[in-house]
Amino acid sequence: MTAPAVRVTAAVIERNGLILLARRVTSAHGAGGWEFPGGKLEAGETPEACLAREIQEELGVTITVGALLAEVRHAYPTKTICLLAYHARIVAGEPQAREHAELAWVPRAALLDYDLLPADVPIARQLMATPPAAV
Repeated sequence: MTAPAVRVTAAVIERNGLILLARRVTSAHGAGGWEFPGGKLEAGETPEACLAREIQEELGVTITVGALLAEVRHAYPTKTICLLAYHARIVAGEPQAREHAELAWVPRAALLDYDLLPADVPIARQLMATPPAAV
């Protein structure tokens, strides 16, 4: 019997034609890989509330969560995740790498030039194939 997928969220934050990526610290799962920032849902939490909380904790900014962009299911060696990626917009603050090794604002066309975590790759591909969305 397999364990249920861990539900996690990710924010696609776009500003001035660039998308925010965060690189994991070397001690974390997916060490050194790049990702769209976000985190794991807590019991009773909606994906939107989770994303707003995680982005505040990880980046120190307040966001407005927009439309669901993608849902990706990916099996890592130790767990399976269901990643819910949402468009998001910063409404207060400037992102800081509080829990990541570094942050990067990346042109849409260059997303796959970064060593993205496997679950984030389909999101990047979808973004590269579509024009920017209003949040």
